[in-house]
Amino acid sequence: MTALTRLTLSHFRSHRLTRLVPGGQSVVLYGPNGAGKTNVLEAVSMLSPGRGLRRAAAGDMVRTPEGVGWKVTAATAAHRIETWSEDGNGRSVKIDDKPAPQSALANLLAVVWLVPTMDRLWTEGADGRRRFLDRIALSFRPSHGEAALAYEKAMRERNRLLRDQVSDAHWYAALEAQMARAGSEIETGRAEAVERLAEAQAGAETTFPRADLTLTDPGGEPCQPRDELALADALARSRAADLGAGRSLVGPHRADLHGTLATKGIDARDASTGEQKALLISLVLANTRALTASGRGTPVLLLDEVAAHLDADRRAALFDEIFALGAQAWMTGTGAELFEGLEEKSQFLKVKEVGGVSEVGDAD
Repeated sequence: MTALTRLTLSHFRSHRLTRLVPGGQSVVLYGPNGAGKTNVLEAVSMLSPGRGLRRAAAGDMVRTPEGVGWKVTAATAAHRIETWSEDGNGRSVKIDDKPAPQSALANLLAVVWLVPTMDRLWTEGADGRRRFLDRIALSFRPSHGEAALAYEKAMRERNRLLRDQVSDAHWYAALEAQMARAGSEIETGRAEAVERLAEAQAGAETTFPRADLTLTDPGGEPCQPRDELALADALARSRAADLGAGRSLVGPHRADLHGTLATKGIDARDASTGEQKALLISLVLANTRALTASGRGTPVLLLDEVAAHLDADRRAALFDEIFALGAQAWMTGTGAELFEGLEEKSQFLKVKEVGGVSEVGDAD
């Protein structure tokens, strides 16, 4: 199991200075809304590549009124990790006191989260589902994040040419080669993630429903990953249509993730709110199982307000599965009673806000 043994937040959102020593245990953070519980989970999410569970800019995490930048420091049994932003214009990373790129974090610690905003996964636009799947793919393939960045950069340049009605084939060919190289890796990573999730769900005894997942094209038809040459050819053939639209109409940025509630055979978007929540939990648990089976280590789980909309039986089932997997979970809720039965397995901490500053202390 990969777990945090220490965590320090300095001038991070509502936390002026918060030091936690879970020692590898799971953590329950409880207290009123607005006390700063989710901010702790967000800090942990910054120990992975990307913009964290809120997808916020670095400047948004700076505590006011000080405005001196923020820093998150953590330790596992094997490594010390630091990430910070001095001016809100990006963030830096150190691993074992040596500067490192953000992408290196994925090789040390897998972080999987479930937050209330994800409850709209099946009803929002396709971009949210792509981000959700890309986070899962990144947990298996640390290079997935770099491929996504390379693809987005090349696509932005190609879209600029399209908007300006540039017709130079050499410019397009160079950018399309970059998009095809990165895009093929993205599509392969997504397909692998869907396959791993399917295997992890099929081999598990769980009270949470299985989700059948399919990657689809913009027309809703199932699609398969393309190799670099096939994707480059598709981009080249689409230039005329793309010039008319002023944007790229072909590529992994046009894919969608379709989910089906396996027990009923209905689209996830048509399932009840409770069923959609249960499907999300099922996928998070499947991601955890698959990562553990892959040998990359059991991920750290961030579960924000996860117990609020589950009945007592479902809560107990969720907690049993988390601990059976050996995962360190960081969980939040408004009251300690939502986590009954975890007292011997987790560190309970009360979060309160005093004068605009979040304070974390021992349970009552």
